[in-house]
Amino acid sequence: MKKDLHPKLVTCTVTCSCGNTFETQSAKEEMRIDICNECHPFFTGSERMVDTAGRIEKFNQRYAKK
Repeated sequence: MKKDLHPKLVTCTVTCSCGNTFETQSAKEEMRIDICNECHPFFTGSERMVDTAGRIEKFNQRYAKK
């Protein structure tokens, strides 16, 4: 293997737009992100499944076996 091929890993401080910060390993020393596990709807429990205009019912009616 070649020497000095991979970048050096340093402790990286990640800052989210919601204000949450955490540390990880990366080639960069600082990162700014738009969304994290503290503000993402999937992790906060505010995620909703929306059936727009009854698409499931329309599909079932169109392809229902007779």
